Amino acid sequence: MYKSIITAFFALIANFIFIFCLFFVPVINQFFMGSKVFLIPFAVFFLLGLVLTILVFKSKIKGKLKKFLLLTGISAFGMFAAILLHNLIYGTFIYIFGDNIWDRIGTGDEPIFFFIGIIICPLGFLIGAIGSAAILIKDKNKK
Repeated sequence: MYKSIITAFFALIANFIFIFCLFFVPVINQFFMGSKVFLIPFAVFFLLGLVLTILVFKSKIKGKLKKFLLLTGISAFGMFAAILLHNLIYGTFIYIFGDNIWDRIGTGDEPIFFFIGIIICPLGFLIGAIGSAAILIKDKNKK
């Protein structure tokens, strides 16, 4: 079980780095933008976060490592869930209340899930990933 968790964790980190490059490295960005293939790394990121979370819950890992791994996994699939909820609420409100609903209430957009998906979850992911990696490296050096 422990090896599966470590594999899922490092696969999640690698996928996060790829997604980061997808946005900030022009060569990779140009290759994927405008293609349906663009969404695959995000789906993989969501699924790896879900897998990591489930594996950690089922494992016998305890203490700070468990908390950091859970933060990493929950934040990974939480990003996708929050963005999905943002779009769902945004579209539903437009459908029910009309095209100018967001201008009428003065926000221009649905801010809560957007903020969670774009700011809170990525920060949680980075904190969890850095904390998990630090503990794993520390434990490896002890052995």
